[in-house]
Amino acid sequence: MAKDDDRKAARGDKDPSPGGGTRKNPALTSRAAILAIVMCAIALSLAYPVREYVAQRQEIADLEHKERVAQKQVEELAQRKQRLGDKSYIEREAKRRLHYCNPGEKCFIVLDGGGGGGQQAQQGGRSSRPPWYESLWRSVEAADRPR
Repeated sequence: MAKDDDRKAARGDKDPSPGGGTRKNPALTSRAAILAIVMCAIALSLAYPVREYVAQRQEIADLEHKERVAQKQVEELAQRKQRLGDKSYIEREAKRRLHYCNPGEKCFIVLDGGGGGGQQAQQGGRSSRPPWYESLWRSVEAADRPR
């Protein structure tokens, strides 16, 4: 036991016995406080660059998505350009969209009952809707009336 007391005395430790006058270690030493301050300073100095890194990664992901969409559009337009170079495709589209006919052909347009063509024939070519200027004038008159 004497050897243990000699070691404690060499280290500067006090005897933990009740009469030995124990030295209480404070909960927060100056070294721990300095370490905490340094850790907080490191954390604060890294917070902004990490936030910027995350924001830039998100921006890069968005730009890559836009690039894929643009590349898809380029491919579709290249296919359309190739189709428009084909003479037979142009003729089919002219017949379908513009109702063109080749010379010497007889073309017919079939109107179903849902269209307005049958109603116009029954009314002698007059549309059931009034002309645009009458609608405009009625809206001006309606807006002028007090409520």
